[in-house]
Amino acid sequence: MKIYFAGPLFTPYERSFIDQCAARMREAGMDVFVPHEIPLPDPVTSKFIFDTDARAVLDSNAVLALLDGPMVDDGTASEIGIFWSEMRHDKTKKGIIGLVTDTRVIRDRNMIDGKGINLFVRGCIEDSGSVVDSFEKAFEILLKWQQEIDS
Repeated sequence: MKIYFAGPLFTPYERSFIDQCAARMREAGMDVFVPHEIPLPDPVTSKFIFDTDARAVLDSNAVLALLDGPMVDDGTASEIGIFWSEMRHDKTKKGIIGLVTDTRVIRDRNMIDGKGINLFVRGCIEDSGSVVDSFEKAFEILLKWQQEIDS
């Protein structure tokens, strides 16, 4: 199963967490695209980033989207929307998982009733998947989807 791992990747901490999660998924036999792993040209252009990332989103069976931070990262929101749209006509697409691990976000956005995360973005995710508060929960869903693809 091909997974696109969306999320903010601008700090060493964000990249490290994404790398740890990606390693775990790869150990389970998943093919994981992580945007910050791609070699960048000099100079890097918006066309290169869009073409590379959009192609990877469209080629994936699922999106795991890290939603931590004061608001959902705009690139992550775009990737979620592109994948959701593709799901409308491509049955190889399994779904989208929103992952929130930041305890401030969980508390401030009241994850119990869904307040705080942009409701359009959250609705897009929940139309085809779910929002969870731990990588373990996300990983369980991905394993289930992987079994469905393999069978």
